[in-house]
Amino acid sequence: MDDKSIYRIALTLIKGVGVMHARNLMQVVGDEEAVFKESSRKLEAIPRLSRRAIEEIRNPEVMRRAERELAFVTRNNLQIHFFTDKSYPQRLSQCIDAPLMLYAKGNADLNREKAISIVGTRNATRYGEEFCRKFIEEISAKLPDILIISGLAYGVDICAHRAALHNGLPTVAVLGHGLDRIYPSLHRQTAVDMLKTGALLTEFPSNTNPDKHNFVKRNRIVAGMADAVVVIESGMKGGSLTTADIANSYFREVFALPGRIRDKMSIGCNQLISDNKAVLLRGSDHFISYMGWEEDAKPALPVQKEIFPALSDEEEKLFNLLSNRGAVQVNTLAIELNIPVTELFLILLEMEMKHIVESLPGGMYQLV
Repeated sequence: MDDKSIYRIALTLIKGVGVMHARNLMQVVGDEEAVFKESSRKLEAIPRLSRRAIEEIRNPEVMRRAERELAFVTRNNLQIHFFTDKSYPQRLSQCIDAPLMLYAKGNADLNREKAISIVGTRNATRYGEEFCRKFIEEISAKLPDILIISGLAYGVDICAHRAALHNGLPTVAVLGHGLDRIYPSLHRQTAVDMLKTGALLTEFPSNTNPDKHNFVKRNRIVAGMADAVVVIESGMKGGSLTTADIANSYFREVFALPGRIRDKMSIGCNQLISDNKAVLLRGSDHFISYMGWEEDAKPALPVQKEIFPALSDEEEKLFNLLSNRGAVQVNTLAIELNIPVTELFLILLEMEMKHIVESLPGGMYQLV
């Protein structure tokens, strides 16, 4: 724990100051500590920072709550991942509404080379659960270092976590409450078993109840941390459909398991496929191929840069990375080049028009 932890926690506790506002504040004043130590006069000079927000920053109760939360974190040996830390999930950091900070318990590497989120209904059928277990078993044999992410809920979530543990894969549960409890309590033992190579993760401080809106909010973390979201089963409505929509907005690949048209727990997946919001999932081989994750994939041969027209600085960096690595997933490119995904797509489009790069299934790009 570093000496800025208390200010990082406090920054998330200011009423009326959301993620974007807090990031802007840090950019203007310098860092998280300066937000609380800057004079009121300088804070008043910041555009669009209301007097009420300044009063909340100055409210001594914010620091008192932060002190109590830091004591809880220290006492329970939790980790804090601030959005400026290297340990923070770098895929998530590219999302505009990513939380400022995450609390974690366990030993998971949140930045493994490959990560997928598996979500679905709480009322999973035998068909859904059997597919989930078989899919993870086959994935583990071909990609033994992949990270499995879900939400510890009943149904598909807990099936995914337990299948990952059974096959020796690290797995992370994103929670809709603080780390002072496990919900549902029936999944406590699975949560404990996950801690050795996985983790429990949340943006919520202790004493946060597992309210419905918190689970809706956490879905953006489930979507943003992964390269792809797999929806196993879903009714006409449900949190997994929300997660799929968020994943699409983040330019993540979304896959859905098809089912019979009259099966209630397949309606959502079938609709995602019908609306072109998800790829029809046929199995692990199809998934790995679509994502460009075949183990025997060979890097592209080096390409002479001289044959292309003049490149901008951003294009040259992208060219050099693809020249050394072969095909690379767009979210990985964004992280390694430190370019927001939305801006990166514009650069890639320009390079496609110049016939320098080409797009592949699974959000992969390589030099032509």
